Amino acid sequence: MKPLSIFSTAALAALSVAAKADDRPNILWLVSEDNSPYLGCYGDPIAQTPHLDQLASEGVVFDMAFSNAPVCAPSRSTIISGLYASSLGTENMRSGYNIPKDVKFFPQYLRSAGYYCTNNAKKDYNMPEPKGVWDESSGKAHYKKRKEGQPFFAVFNYAITHESCLHPEKHKPVQTDPATVKLNPHHPDIPEVRSDYAKYYDRMTDLDNIVGKMVQELKDAGEYENTIIFYYSDHGGVLPWSKRFISDAGTKVPMIIRVPEKYKKLSPFNMGSRTSRIVNFVDLGPTVMSLAGIAPAKNMQGLPFMGKYETKPRKLSVNYRARMDERIDLCRGVRNEEFHYIMNYMPWKRYGQFLEYLWKAPSMQAWEAYYKAGKCSPLEGRFFNAKDVEELYDVKNDPYETNNLAKDPKYAKVLKQMRKEHFAFIAETKDAGFIPEGELEEISKQGTAYEKVREAGYPLNEIHKMAFAAAQGDDVALLRKGIAHKNVVVRYWATQGIAHLKDLSAKDISLLEKLLKDPSGSIRLSAAEGLYLNGKKDMAIKAIGKELSSDNSKVVLYACNLIDLIGDDAKSLKKEMNETLKNPADKYISRSLTHWLDAHK
Repeated sequence: MKPLSIFSTAALAALSVAAKADDRPNILWLVSEDNSPYLGCYGDPIAQTPHLDQLASEGVVFDMAFSNAPVCAPSRSTIISGLYASSLGTENMRSGYNIPKDVKFFPQYLRSAGYYCTNNAKKDYNMPEPKGVWDESSGKAHYKKRKEGQPFFAVFNYAITHESCLHPEKHKPVQTDPATVKLNPHHPDIPEVRSDYAKYYDRMTDLDNIVGKMVQELKDAGEYENTIIFYYSDHGGVLPWSKRFISDAGTKVPMIIRVPEKYKKLSPFNMGSRTSRIVNFVDLGPTVMSLAGIAPAKNMQGLPFMGKYETKPRKLSVNYRARMDERIDLCRGVRNEEFHYIMNYMPWKRYGQFLEYLWKAPSMQAWEAYYKAGKCSPLEGRFFNAKDVEELYDVKNDPYETNNLAKDPKYAKVLKQMRKEHFAFIAETKDAGFIPEGELEEISKQGTAYEKVREAGYPLNEIHKMAFAAAQGDDVALLRKGIAHKNVVVRYWATQGIAHLKDLSAKDISLLEKLLKDPSGSIRLSAAEGLYLNGKKDMAIKAIGKELSSDNSKVVLYACNLIDLIGDDAKSLKKEMNETLKNPADKYISRSLTHWLDAHK
C-alpha cells in the first residue's frame, strides 16, 4: 500500500528515525462525534468496524469511559482545561463566558515541554481560547509538519458521525438492514426510527474506514510503534434521547487506547485487554501530560489514569447538564459501576423540550407524532413528560435506564449514598452551574464564575440547599425565607421554588408580584412564570414581553423559553417577538421565537 501522505517514503522514514532520538512518546487522538459504543469490540453485532476492532485487539478497551457533559461544547471545555465545565461556569451550550487567566489549556503545557501540537480541526471550547494553545489548528494541521526529532501531540476530529448525518439533506443510501437493529426500549418500533438507526450504523462504518486510513498512514510514516493512540467519541449519541441528556446514552462513550511495547511501562493496563476502570473526560488532558512526563497543573481537577503521574482509580463518574441549545434546564448525575443517580433541579420541565436542531432527525419527528397520536406505551411516552425529581437506575441490570428506583424502599440506602456523593461533588468542585445565565452574563463582563464562587463568604451551600428545596418543593418556609436573601442566586432559586408550588397562597402570590421589580431579570422572569402558572396571566405575559427587549441576551432567551411554555397565550406578544427577531442576540433566540411564530400563524 502506498503512503497516504504528501511526503515521500524516504522523508517520512527520516522523520521517524529523528523522532526516535527523543524517547518521549508521540500521542495521537482520533476523535469521533456524537456516538455511543456502536462498535464490534463493544459487542454490538450490527456494527461493521473492523479497523477499530483491530485497534482494540492491540490496545485496551475502556468499558467505563464517560463524557462529563452530553454535548460537544461543554464536553470539549472539560477536556481542554482539565477542569469540570460546571466549575468553570462553561456548562451551558455555546456560551463563551470568561475563565481565569491562570487556567491554561493542556496543550500549552505540552508545547512548553517541546511537543509539536496540532488540532485538525474542531475546537468548540465554549470559552475564550488563550494564546499559544496549538502550533497549528486548521483543516490542514498534521503532525508531519513538526521539526525533526520533535515528539507530537496531534488531534484529528471526525464529524462524519455527527448528529447532522441523520438530517434528511445528508441521508445516503442505507447499507444496514433496518430490520436487524436493536432498539432502545424507550423508542417506538416505527419505520423512521429503524431507518435512522440503520443510517447511523452506516456512518459508523464510514468512520471506521477513516480510522483505518489514519492508522495506516502512521504505519507508513514509521511512527506506529512510537505513538500512543487514543480513540474516543466526544460524548454519546446520537439517536433521540441520547446526546444532550445525562443518561448513559448521552455520556457513556467508546474509548480505545493502544500503547506500543516500548512504552508499556507508562500503562497500568495490559494491551489486548479490557478495563472497568472509570475514566472521565476531565482526566484526558492530565493523562496526556502524564504520558509526556509532565505533572498536571495544580488547578486541574482531572486525574491521570496512565503515565508517570498516574493516580488511584476513580470510584465515581459525574455528569452535568444545563442549557442545551435554546432550552434551559439543570441536571446533575453520579455514576458508579452499579448505579446511576440523577438529580433534576428543574423537574417541571419535560425531558423532550423542543430543540430545533434535534427535531431535524426524522426519527425525532416521527416519535413525537406517534406520541401525540396516543400510540406510545408509557415507557415510549416518558420522554415527553415532566421528569422525576430524583432518578436511580441499576445500570448493571437495566442498561437502558428504564426503571427508576428512587422511590423504591429497597434502594433507600443506595439513594441516600449516591445523593451524598452528589452533594459532595457540588461542594468540592464549587459548582458554578446554579448561577442563572442572566447573572453569568453579568459576571463575565468583569470577572469569571469560577472566581466568583471562590470568593470569601460566597454562599454556595445556601444556594445548593435552596436549589434542592426548589426541586423537591417540600420546604415552603425555607423558600419564603430565601426570597429576601441578599445573594441573587439564592433569591433566584427561592423564586423558582415558590413559582412551581401548586395552589399558591395569596401571600406567596404577593411575594411574586413584588419580585417583578427585582434588579435581576432572571428573578423577574421566574416570578412571572409563577404568576402565570397561578392564574395571574395578564400580569405575567406583560412582564415576559418586557424582557424581550433586555440588553442581556440570556434574559431574553429565558423570556423565549417562557413564551414556549405559555403557548397560545403569548399571541399578544407577537409584535415584541418580531421586533426581537430583527436583531437577535444569538441563534438560539432566533430559533426559539421562529419556532413559536411558525406554530402560531
